[in-house]
Amino acid sequence: MQLVVARVGRAHGIKGEVTVEVRTDEPELRLGPGAVLLTDPASTGPLTIETGRVHSGRLLLRFAGVRDRNAAEALRNTLLIAEVDPDETPEDPDEYYDHQLMDLDVVTVDGAEVGRITEISHLPSQDLFVVERPDGTEVLIPFVEEIVVEIDLEEQRAVIDPPPGLIDDRAEIVSARDEEAAEAAEDAETGSAEAGPDGNGSGEDATGADV
Repeated sequence: MQLVVARVGRAHGIKGEVTVEVRTDEPELRLGPGAVLLTDPASTGPLTIETGRVHSGRLLLRFAGVRDRNAAEALRNTLLIAEVDPDETPEDPDEYYDHQLMDLDVVTVDGAEVGRITEISHLPSQDLFVVERPDGTEVLIPFVEEIVVEIDLEEQRAVIDPPPGLIDDRAEIVSARDEEAAEAAEDAETGSAEAGPDGNGSGEDATGADV
């Protein structure tokens, strides 16, 4: 099993170091000195990590044979790929490899079907599930415990408790707004609003605050 564990960024300094965008929860294991990584495009690899260090919150790597800025810059945007045993699981029981999450069915806590995970997007702030809905559209689900409440690998599903608006159909939202507008218009025509004690119709003062 091949997993993308990082993407090479810009060159750092003049001695062949590069910044990397980490795409693994186990950088010490996957991106440590001595690790041999496949690449995409394949023509730039394989690459052997010679040194690694953290600078200003970013991981810097130097690869064997890459000794100057020009050689480092030539690797920019290269994906770094690790060979992983498909039966291997992360040490933390609350973490998952991308291949474990791909194609899981996504349902809400009340059993409503949302779709199927087609991609895991690794952003600096959080990971996102890219979920394809039955109608072919996509919805992004933040992979945070407040929203993704259960990953059941045996049942091949992810259970979510989405906040309002996260997966609501746009048509349903528009319909609800139209219905509210129609009700407001009807109330205005019939004068159905109850008059307040000051005769202004709402019991509110001129600023809209309750009196």
